[in-house]
Amino acid sequence: MKIFCIGFHKTATSSLGHALKYLGYKVKGSSNVENDHIAEEISLIIDKWVPKFDAFQDNPWPMAYKELDQKFPGNKFILTIRDTDKWLNSAVRHFGTKETAMRRWIYGAAYGCPAGNEEIYRKRFDRHNREVQEYFEDRPNDLLVMDITKGDGWEKLCPFLGKELPDIPFPQSNTAEIRASRRPESRFSLKKMEKNLRKHRDQIKRKIKRNR
Repeated sequence: MKIFCIGFHKTATSSLGHALKYLGYKVKGSSNVENDHIAEEISLIIDKWVPKFDAFQDNPWPMAYKELDQKFPGNKFILTIRDTDKWLNSAVRHFGTKETAMRRWIYGAAYGCPAGNEEIYRKRFDRHNREVQEYFEDRPNDLLVMDITKGDGWEKLCPFLGKELPDIPFPQSNTAEIRASRRPESRFSLKKMEKNLRKHRDQIKRKIKRNR
């Protein structure tokens, strides 16, 4: 069984990918982000990668859900959604004015970045979510809609896939907090905090030893 995650970027797609890996699936992430010929080559990309992996998340897979469904019938689709305003803020904050061939394909040739094109991105995001749900309207067993940012997790994902619920928290990956912790200044602050904790722990140990 193939699992196609067809939610737009910045809808917790990375978290879902990690969850699927934990459940034992071989997951393929984004592909051909800077391919200027992505529109013409999407079928070739599908034929190349789908036989090699079990699950797929991030771009270009959301844009090809109809072709994926037609080429590989009987499989599962997962649409990750999010509050539109929060999604847009996250996209602008994360991508800014950086353009990619992938985003020009998704949003239009003149709209390769979200900053300055917010209304275009908003409408495209909402349209995608609406069209996916309309497409699978009569096939509820084939589509799962998840809002991971609001707490959807194992309890929705595992029954849909026929898996038992793991006894661990649902993964949280690539959030703003996690990205902030990767910055040099944040790593320095974490190291300083860890150093202070070790110093405090050593002081307590010495105090306990003196009182024995």
